[in-house]
Parts: sequence; C-alpha cells; structure tokens
Amino acid sequence: MSRLLRIGELANLSGVSTRTVDFYTGLGLIEAAQRTAGNFRLYDPACVERIAAIKVLEANGVSLGDMADALRRGAGDLAGQLSQVQGDLETLREAAGHAGPAAHQLLLALTARVQSLISTAIDVTNSLPPL
Repeated sequence: MSRLLRIGELANLSGVSTRTVDFYTGLGLIEAAQRTAGNFRLYDPACVERIAAIKVLEANGVSLGDMADALRRGAGDLAGQLSQVQGDLETLREAAGHAGPAAHQLLLALTARVQSLISTAIDVTNSLPPL
C-alpha cells in the first residue's frame, strides 16, 4: 500500500492550495482515507489523479456542484442515461435538418461543444482511478 499523504503534500503534488483540497473534501469530490491520532486527514495518493480530473472537468465547463451531485448519486443507471444522450443527439440531428442558417451555425457550435465534452469524459474515465 502506498504511503498516505497529508493535506499539504496532496496540495503540492496536485498543484492546488490546501484550501482547495479542503474545499474539494467538503464537497465530497475527494475524501480522506483516514485520520491520524491528532485528527489530521490523510489522503490516498490516487487523490492526485482525482484532483487532476476535477481540474480538467472544471476547465471544460462542468461545475463542482455537478461533479459532487454525480458522485453522490453514484453509478446509477448509466445505460439509461447513455440512451437518453443518444435520443437527444437524434433530436439535435432532426433540428439541424430543419434549421435556418443562423440556427444551423448555433447547432454546429453546440455539436462541437458536445464532442469536446464527450472526449473529456472518455479521457477522464480512462485516467481516473477509483477511490
């Protein structure tokens, strides 16, 4: 087992402040693996990758609140949600077929954003260790 990290070590390795680590902990985005006898939090080294993923998601427009909500909900019905995304994409395709030039440009911009978010989700999924 890897040595657990104190909050300052985790912050330093993650490139964030200790206040950010504390904030993420409070939101439930990361959690302490255990506490010392002096009640100091100790974190699994995998939290470094988790914080990196949080930063990537946040940079791509996913709010910390949305991340925290998703973690609280758990895996849930992933197949159902992916099916809904598929349906939404089909609706978008149909709308694009009937859109005027201005709406068509807006739909192209939205499509590019969706593609970026999907790529980010795949990258994060492949790199994020489970906690």
